[in-house]
Amino acid sequence: MTLTVKVRRQLGEGDDSFTLDADFVSEGRVTALFGRSGSGKSTLINLIAGLLRPDSGLIRVDDTVLFDSGGRIDLPTHRRRLGYVFQEGRLFPHLSIRANLLYGQRFTPRSDRWAVFSEVVDLLGIGHLLDRRPASLSGGEKQRVAIGRALLSSPRLLLMDEPLAALDEQRKAEILPFIERLRDRMHLPIVYVSHSVEEVSRIADTVVLLRGGRTVAIGPVNAILGRGGDDADGFDPGTVLAATVTGHDPASGMTQLIHPAGRLSIPQIPAETGTPVRIRIRARDVALAVGEPGRLSIRNRLAATVREISEGSGPVVEIHLDIAGDPLVASITRDSVRDLGLAPGSAVTALIKSASFDPLAFGAEEKEKA
Repeated sequence: MTLTVKVRRQLGEGDDSFTLDADFVSEGRVTALFGRSGSGKSTLINLIAGLLRPDSGLIRVDDTVLFDSGGRIDLPTHRRRLGYVFQEGRLFPHLSIRANLLYGQRFTPRSDRWAVFSEVVDLLGIGHLLDRRPASLSGGEKQRVAIGRALLSSPRLLLMDEPLAALDEQRKAEILPFIERLRDRMHLPIVYVSHSVEEVSRIADTVVLLRGGRTVAIGPVNAILGRGGDDADGFDPGTVLAATVTGHDPASGMTQLIHPAGRLSIPQIPAETGTPVRIRIRARDVALAVGEPGRLSIRNRLAATVREISEGSGPVVEIHLDIAGDPLVASITRDSVRDLGLAPGSAVTALIKSASFDPLAFGAEEKEKA
């Protein structure tokens, strides 16, 4: 799928006005609209959905034009065939979960329906909820039902506007694996709005970075989330790394991973041996050693080569590393760079504490099915 967006929309007047001026093309399976609160993410997704009308511009999904001010095209929301998951479930309280789910099919012609009720229920693990009412569900369960309702409308594109924002950390950890499963099994293009680095690094493959209503960058998740300095928009630069589960140690509560550059140990995750996973490593959590590190409490050690040293005006320097062909970013002091004699081409060992991993910073990816 190719999503083309080139829109302008002004909201409010005078000192309270806000102008969204977005321009990007994405072919990603999951495109994240990412940025600080107030950057225009929700406004942009509502323009795509047809809940707001651009002042000018173009919105196109593959060859289907949803909006074109020049061609005077503005498809109504119900004809855009888009699924929408809001921050809160917005389920119908008087209907059973089964009836809430089936409501998603009502406005889709039979000839356009591809979603199968039983498959969606199985995917989201909500079969035991079908005869209950929304009031008896947890926040995470309500969001899973809301996702199911959107899927059963058989959309060409799924829009998710900060679907985890209203949940606590435990509920977020509960629902994230289901969103990953949706991404990996359904092969349905998703536009995902979030200001959470952890969510975006786990779910997205393409990131659109918004700042002050403008798209300032678009690219692969590693390229955008690894940006530092003024481009970091307040988040810690880091790396999204792909690895494979090799086993679990119940005694220590740790999961072992393998990467071409070395082995990793992280807090235990519910993933079978052989499962590919994504982990986000913050630059501030990476230490560097020259030569054999010796006996240290840090167990995660990756062989690396310095690719670039980005020196800003402050005391902290970003070291861009190559680890068996993958990028890794480390933030260390300028004094450490001098003392270690680091330069492009230097061989180092990257050290990462197992305790530094955020519980939401890693997740499983299913293998592609033939």
